[in-house]
Amino acid sequence: MLQTLVALLGASVIALPVTRLLGLGSILGYLIAGVAIGPAGFGLVRESGQITAVSELGVVMLLFLIGLELRPHRLWILRGTILQLGLGQLVPTAIVIALLAHLPGLAWQDSIVLGAGLALSSTAIVLPMLAERKLLSTTAGRDGFAVLLFQDIMFIPLVALVPLLGHGVPSLPTHLPQLPSPAQLPWQPVARGLAVVAVILVGGTLAVPHIFRLVGRLRSPEVFTTTALLLVVGTAALAQWAGLSTSLGAFMAGVMLSDSEYRHAIQTDIEPFEGLLLGFFFISVGMSADLGLAVDHPGEILAGLVLLLAVKTAISFALGWIKRRNLISALRFASALPEGSEFSFVLFAAATQAGVMAKSAADMATLIIALSMIVTPILFAGSERLLIPRLQPKRETRPADQIEPADTPVIICGFGRMGQIIGRVLSLERIAYTALDADAKRIETVRRFGPKVYFGDPTRPELLRAAGAARAKILVIALDDPDATLTLAGMARREFPHLTIIARAHDRNHAHRLMDLGITEIVRETYFSALRLSELAFNRLGIGAATARQTVALFRAHDEQLLVETHAYADDERRLIQTTEQAAAELADLLEADRQRQASAG
Repeated sequence: MLQTLVALLGASVIALPVTRLLGLGSILGYLIAGVAIGPAGFGLVRESGQITAVSELGVVMLLFLIGLELRPHRLWILRGTILQLGLGQLVPTAIVIALLAHLPGLAWQDSIVLGAGLALSSTAIVLPMLAERKLLSTTAGRDGFAVLLFQDIMFIPLVALVPLLGHGVPSLPTHLPQLPSPAQLPWQPVARGLAVVAVILVGGTLAVPHIFRLVGRLRSPEVFTTTALLLVVGTAALAQWAGLSTSLGAFMAGVMLSDSEYRHAIQTDIEPFEGLLLGFFFISVGMSADLGLAVDHPGEILAGLVLLLAVKTAISFALGWIKRRNLISALRFASALPEGSEFSFVLFAAATQAGVMAKSAADMATLIIALSMIVTPILFAGSERLLIPRLQPKRETRPADQIEPADTPVIICGFGRMGQIIGRVLSLERIAYTALDADAKRIETVRRFGPKVYFGDPTRPELLRAAGAARAKILVIALDDPDATLTLAGMARREFPHLTIIARAHDRNHAHRLMDLGITEIVRETYFSALRLSELAFNRLGIGAATARQTVALFRAHDEQLLVETHAYADDERRLIQTTEQAAAELADLLEADRQRQASAG
């Protein structure tokens, strides 16, 4: 075992720096390291099973940490997106791949399992790949996560339904299998799975927070870390016992603890283990690649790999474009999801064991998945380096300015229309501030008029630190880019939790997304201008100044209350419309009651 550990760590130390320097990310480095030390390479580790069981905990911990980042109400808000994107990606992809697999003469049972298995994408590949490039908070990142979460949920019934395909007629492979009657369905495993889900949800909400409070009082870091690890491994084991996905069980536990006061402490303790074990998981995937099969059947393997990548990329791109109408977002969404999934290995193994799928077909599909996991990070990195920059608006690039040390209480990120006004008002009270902006031309123009503003990307933690964020009191986010605003707000909350964040929101939806990050001081950029314009319009229509001010103030108070109330279901359009209509009626009643009160008083 010691020799295996030395081989794992040594291969990682050699491969990771090379792929990171080439801009290909760490995932590809782990995969290459696995191929190098595995049976297809130097043979330093002959049996991937030696590390697979332990390394799969890396995927479990990854999903637990993702769950910690999601509030239950936010997950409920995302239900529509998860269902739309998840079904829109999984079902068409599975159908197309199944039809393509059946064309050469593969039996329908094999084709259906292949379609379902290859339609899945790897959570362990996609999320770290997006996180490395700080893309998880972008539209493409959120959409990709929605698809992966839907797939993790659907993996449970897929594995349960695979044995049912064995009820078909093997002598007639050209016909669809005959489904069993309802009495033959596996109700007992389904009931057990539902019971375990209920235990995880109820226990995570009621019991686990109290356990961490008791452990926290002991003031023992070792006991706290052990409790956190026990929670992750325990929920995974409980889910596995019920026949569920281990990562889904850990994800649910994370979501239930996302509102706990110990969330950040748990996250800090789990992350080091997650990073190491996740790396071992990718190494085990590289080791499991049977390259000998590729030598014996190069044409079939290459054709299968190309078709898999092409079909999944095309369907995901079409789905992303229809959903968002944004070329860059659709391209990122599509280029992140074409690989196979780690759960596909389990699905094919279950199908082979049930006699539904031929072992030769399962072996070839497994190799295609492993190769897709190796190829996808390369294609994604190529897309980010070659295609995305050409599609993005041109921006002058230069090194960030050296920031002069100063203990300013305010940092303004974004010195455009809003940032400049904030700076001028602060200067009236002689309050010092540090201004940052990533637009070189804007900085040159502003500097001619006197204000000192530094060039650099404020979403970089090191630049904020250099600007004095560790000592400042207030961070004003006045960026033009909504996604950059969210990225900066999330980073500042993590790195500089003492800062009071005041953020510019571009619209109501953007304000809700900032509220998801825990930002409470939010100003919608056109909101107060529109209120002032309304007041001026009232004056020109002959309405008295006092009445105009009172009407506008009443509207403002009512609308800001409505903004907070609708945050819980911001993605539910039907309910939003219903609430908005009710709020409009209530506001009209309030105004009418106010008019009657004034009339009676007069």
